[in-house]
Amino acid sequence: MKARHEFNILIIAIATILFYSCSCNHAKRGNILTIGATPIPHAEILAAVKPLLEKQHIDLKVVEFSDYIQPNEALAAKELDANFFQHVPYLDKFNHDRNFSLKPLVAVHIEPMGIYSRKYRSISQIAKGSAIAIPNDPTNGGRALALLAKAGIITLKNNVSFNATTADIAININSVRIIELEAAQLPRMLDDVAFAVINTNYALEAKLDPLKDALFIEGGDSPYANVVAVRSDDTLRPELIALKKALTSPEVHRFIIEKYKGAIIPAY
Repeated sequence: MKARHEFNILIIAIATILFYSCSCNHAKRGNILTIGATPIPHAEILAAVKPLLEKQHIDLKVVEFSDYIQPNEALAAKELDANFFQHVPYLDKFNHDRNFSLKPLVAVHIEPMGIYSRKYRSISQIAKGSAIAIPNDPTNGGRALALLAKAGIITLKNNVSFNATTADIAININSVRIIELEAAQLPRMLDDVAFAVINTNYALEAKLDPLKDALFIEGGDSPYANVVAVRSDDTLRPELIALKKALTSPEVHRFIIEKYKGAIIPAY
């Protein structure tokens, strides 16, 4: 009887250990944040945030994407807890087109869009009939056209600005040809076109220095701050609130300033 009693105690002890082990593992899994991001600068900024979150027992996992479509699809499908690659106009358009309800959690930085060329050293050297490549998604395409108008290459119809399409070009004195391509392809097109209007993240990935290589660039008044996006029912999730605070901390502000030296501007 004594041996049986001791055996039962042993079984209970083992079961208790297994229960608490499973509970701890579950809690640990609950503190993992999986975020989709484009590599530069978003994944780099998240790497700077990781130690701040570790102090709060939150393990940040970054999944890198090379396009602007999959990160939102993966977030909506609950394959990610958040993503970090886009500005609000793009997010709003994506939500409208896909009937999603993703929400911006926090604005982190501004990536000024620039006009680049390997054939010319100045916008004024533009030749008649030049080909200019711009992003083919509506929000960045309109943003690129607005930048071309600000640079004096084209004139847009009144009151279109960042919502412009090629149909809104009112004056095209140089008869430029606008070629619309996926944003990630634009740096590779520099040998084939006169100019390309490139998002800063893709410019940096292509080893272009926006401050030195861009012939014309947006100012700090750009409304296109890059945000962390989440599902609408997760905006108050504690781990995401911690991420929000970390991304707007003095440490991350300093990292952006020192790392990108003005090519990327904190939005806070």
